Amino acid sequence: MEKENADDKILSYNDVVLRRSDLDILNGPYFLNDRIIEFYFSYLTSCYPSNDILLVPPSIAFWIKECPDVASLKDFVEPLHLPQRKLIIFPINDNADVTMVEGGSHWSLLAFERNANVFVHHDSSGGINNADAKRVYRAVISYTSSDASYAECSSTPRQMNGYDCGLHVTAIARSICEWYGSDGAKDVKELWFSDVKEKCTPSIVAKMRNEILELVLSLMVKQ
Repeated sequence: MEKENADDKILSYNDVVLRRSDLDILNGPYFLNDRIIEFYFSYLTSCYPSNDILLVPPSIAFWIKECPDVASLKDFVEPLHLPQRKLIIFPINDNADVTMVEGGSHWSLLAFERNANVFVHHDSSGGINNADAKRVYRAVISYTSSDASYAECSSTPRQMNGYDCGLHVTAIARSICEWYGSDGAKDVKELWFSDVKEKCTPSIVAKMRNEILELVLSLMVKQ
């Protein structure tokens, strides 16, 4: 019998490939990596298929944040069609080393809502990724809305440990997509804040790990 390897491919979903080591991360209390977040963002995209919504993969959000050249950034973001999007969700990582694959130690989420003309940063550790989120905001504002404001959401539920930040990002992204899908986009005053506060509590977020694991296992059976 062939020995299982951590690098073995276990699932191809849309453009995302998960490996056996990703199952280990989901089975244990570990920091989520780029692949798992990209997988879940791709899943949400399938659940809410609309040209209005864009969930940006972690690798692309990272490059936008760290891109050293304005011309290169333009060539990179134009295929994303940011001016046509009404809801854009970016996963924010505090890694600043472009030579380090899947580096960093904290995830947060930045969301742009066109009707409200605002970028909102959700950080489960109280804003420690604020500077990183603002770098993405400054990099893309000319492609979204040149006068869009930036806000730090102080009511974002806090994580209870040092490794569930990525789960908070997946739960918040799901909550925002649900809000938008239920025609919440008409509410430009309150936005999705009450939904996130209600649906992204530490206990609900803790269940996300097993929900994502079960989703992966179910898709593995079908492929």
